[in-house]
Amino acid sequence: MIVVASYYVLFVATGADSSYLGAEIVAALVFATMAVLGFKRGPWWVVAALAAHGVFDFLHPAHPGVPTSWPGFCGAYDVTAAVVLGLAYRWASVTRRTNSAAWAPSSQRDTTTAS
Repeated sequence: MIVVASYYVLFVATGADSSYLGAEIVAALVFATMAVLGFKRGPWWVVAALAAHGVFDFLHPAHPGVPTSWPGFCGAYDVTAAVVLGLAYRWASVTRRTNSAAWAPSSQRDTTTAS
C-alpha cells in the first residue's frame, strides 16, 4: 500500500510540474498511515486503504506525468483487490471460529445448541 500510494509523487517528479507535489505527498502519507495501521491494528485497515485509494484514483485530476490509463487501471485494481482481500479476511475469520470451536476440548464446547 505504501508503494502504491507513492506512485503519484513519482508521477509529479517525472512530470516536471511541482505544483501538485504537496497534495500528492499528503495523500501518500494518508495511505501510508492506513497501511501502518493495518500492520499494527488489523488487516481491515488495508482493505479500507485499498478501497479508498481506488476511489482516489477514479477522482484524481489529470496532471503532467500521470499516464492517461493509470487512474482507471489502478482504481479498478485497488477496488477489486479490496473486495477480494475483504472476502478472504472474512472467510478466514469465519473458518477460524468454526474450526477452533470444533477442536476445542469438550469441556469448553457450547453444548446449549441443538444439533
